[in-house]
Amino acid sequence: MPVITITSDFGWQDYYLAAIKGHLLRQTLEYPIVDITHNIESHDIVQAAFIFKNAWKNFPQGSIHLISVKNYYGEKKRFLIFKYKGHFFVGPDNGLFSLVFEEWPDGPVYSLPSKTGQHLPLKEVFGQAVKKLLSDSALKTLGPKVKDVVQRITFQPVITKNEIRGSVIYIDRFENVIVNISEVLFEQVAVNRDFNVYFKRHDPISKICGHYHEVPVGEPLCRFNSSGYLEIAINMGKASSLLGLNMEDAVHISFE
Repeated sequence: MPVITITSDFGWQDYYLAAIKGHLLRQTLEYPIVDITHNIESHDIVQAAFIFKNAWKNFPQGSIHLISVKNYYGEKKRFLIFKYKGHFFVGPDNGLFSLVFEEWPDGPVYSLPSKTGQHLPLKEVFGQAVKKLLSDSALKTLGPKVKDVVQRITFQPVITKNEIRGSVIYIDRFENVIVNISEVLFEQVAVNRDFNVYFKRHDPISKICGHYHEVPVGEPLCRFNSSGYLEIAINMGKASSLLGLNMEDAVHISFE
């Protein structure tokens, strides 16, 4: 069964999320609503994109994904709606989607009608979009076609024959540090060579672990996590705080 997912920076303290979910439930009682996360830092589309990118593919085809992060702070102030790989996506035109998809979906993208006169316009934007999608309305009936979608460029690793220079792109609630170096890229450059992972002024790490328990409690390690990216962690510890690693800090791998 298709589901409706919501990803936002609303948090759980205020009434905004409850009002939106209540409005959706009034017209979609037979469809479950799943919260991906509402703990995105305010207006942080990079964090939102990373979390959503690694979540949406796990839902059944036909699902409707609603995203609300940094909605009304750009000049255009519009929401996009489009279909990709059997899923529907609704979210702000602020570059977030260009961070989610490595290749921009080749299908048409449409703009939803503005609801800026409402006290909580997002409630109406999401409500109308979901209602029409569940009634099998064609996307082109929801709004005009869009060509100039906002794009945002992400930090990419710098690659040489003997080195990969990356940066921290995410820190999870356990303070594990995620780096923008994928396992695929690592294998392509490594070619079975020995290596050292350098960060800050700490001793380099020269082994990739499969599990946290492969090192003693309190010791740092590197592994490739479920999203396929390099992770710097501490067994039963908080890597970000204890190793002094923050967003966009440099991490590089040297191959021998």
